[in-house]
Amino acid sequence: MGKPVVHFEIASANSTEAQTFYSKLFGWEIDANNPMKYGIVKTAKGVGINGGLFQADAGKEAVVVYVAVEDTDAYLKKVVSMGGTVIHPTEVIPGMVTFALFADPFGTVMGLIKDVPPPKPAPAIAAGKKANPAAKTKAVKKAAPKKKAKKAAKKPAAKKKRK
Repeated sequence: MGKPVVHFEIASANSTEAQTFYSKLFGWEIDANNPMKYGIVKTAKGVGINGGLFQADAGKEAVVVYVAVEDTDAYLKKVVSMGGTVIHPTEVIPGMVTFALFADPFGTVMGLIKDVPPPKPAPAIAAGKKANPAAKTKAVKKAAPKKKAKKAAKKPAAKKKRK
């Protein structure tokens, strides 16, 4: 099985108007409420892929699709060995994405995104077992020191002072 297309970007000379256009045309939710005014595109629930829409310089408008790979640098080396060129080396945007851009031998620009595996579920869930809240309660009761619990129970409640 091949590598999946996981993201797209539309670079527009007028990103604000383009965001309105695509939102009205396709019903996409586009949120550009961030410092870079990068429009995060949600196309549809459970179908298709999501993307981004951002401001480009005039003459630099483009649509780029991104493919998920395990190692962006390894794929950039492969691109070069096959006659393509690196447009943007691997860049890490902390907490968001690791990506790179290349052009194929014919000039088409494509993107690579580092494929990050989803976090592993907790052992009980991974084994197909449901968490047992009663077991957690019993473990907490066993861990609590019994002497302190008895002393706290013997102390009378503090009386409120009346003025």
